[in-house]
Amino acid sequence: MKTRRILAGALVAIVAAGGGVLANHWLSDGAEVAHAAQAGSPHSAVDQLWAAAVTSVDGKPQSLSVHKGHPIVVNFWASWCGPCVEEMPALSQLQHEYAKKGIQFVGLGVDSEKNIQAFLQKVNVAYPVYVTGFGGADLARAFGNNAGGLPFTVVIDAKGNVRSTKLGQIDPSALRQTLDAL
Repeated sequence: MKTRRILAGALVAIVAAGGGVLANHWLSDGAEVAHAAQAGSPHSAVDQLWAAAVTSVDGKPQSLSVHKGHPIVVNFWASWCGPCVEEMPALSQLQHEYAKKGIQFVGLGVDSEKNIQAFLQKVNVAYPVYVTGFGGADLARAFGNNAGGLPFTVVIDAKGNVRSTKLGQIDPSALRQTLDAL
């Protein structure tokens, strides 16, 4: 009797596990299709960037499409993100170095307008900073940042091709190599 109960319990567990595997497979396939349709290729991520709803730090709607056709370094950051704040002086220095080559750095604050305004009153940043709010995380995800971590930096060439992405603090020398190759 005891053996039958154990066998019956094991059979139920196996059937449940098998059903879970099948359900996961079925749901994952649907999620991948939905994700692929949403994110698409890196080119569509760039198109999403150009179409993104961003505002200046004073709340005025802006369009990133003005950078279309030019090399751009996009840095997703937040005022509460320690590594983001630590890398800003290096990004500002690189903006100064590469401005003469037509490379524009842009900061996309995945944060509130109020936090970004307060931060920029304390810290001088040599490139434009825009507010994306927490919707910026979705935009970063389109570029492959599935972890949702910050900082996240994307280098896009003048043709709209993603040349590199970096989750975490930038390495200035590695970023210089990428920018020199543009």
